[in-house]
Amino acid sequence: MLLRAERLINRFSDLLGNISAVLFLLMMVNVFVNVVLRYTMNVSSIASQEMEWHLFATMFMLGIPYTLRHDGHVRVDLVYERLPNHLKDWIDILGGLLLLLPFCVLIVWYGLDFAKESWMLNETSGDPGGLPYRWIIKSMISFTFFATAIAGIGMILGSVNELRGVKHDHTRKVTL
Repeated sequence: MLLRAERLINRFSDLLGNISAVLFLLMMVNVFVNVVLRYTMNVSSIASQEMEWHLFATMFMLGIPYTLRHDGHVRVDLVYERLPNHLKDWIDILGGLLLLLPFCVLIVWYGLDFAKESWMLNETSGDPGGLPYRWIIKSMISFTFFATAIAGIGMILGSVNELRGVKHDHTRKVTL
């Protein structure tokens, strides 16, 4: 049962990584079109320029759970990489439970109010011709940390499964 839960969570994190990759491509197309229009026709759009950072922020934030799922997150690898696997599993379990999950809950909690206030004010860009609905990008903060908490639960389950001796599709990052 724990193995199935871990695999389901990992599929969710991988889906977010795939969405992040698509957003990267969309952002690159948007940047390319902006540059071509600016330098060939002297045309510039505030909304299109703002869309660049909206896509970048969303791409980056959706990549966080994916990165956590694939052990690409930052940690003190100098120490961690030299430890036996069972100690790594315990560090992942305790770090996830004591640090990652409480931090994610805190950000989701305060991020929801941040997005709600933006929605209630019908906040738009401060620039003329900018994007409306600023609450959408602000909502991504809470969603990102909710998804990161889910990925963290997947990491914890992977470590528990590893300690139980159950094979799963979780691979440890190898650092040089």
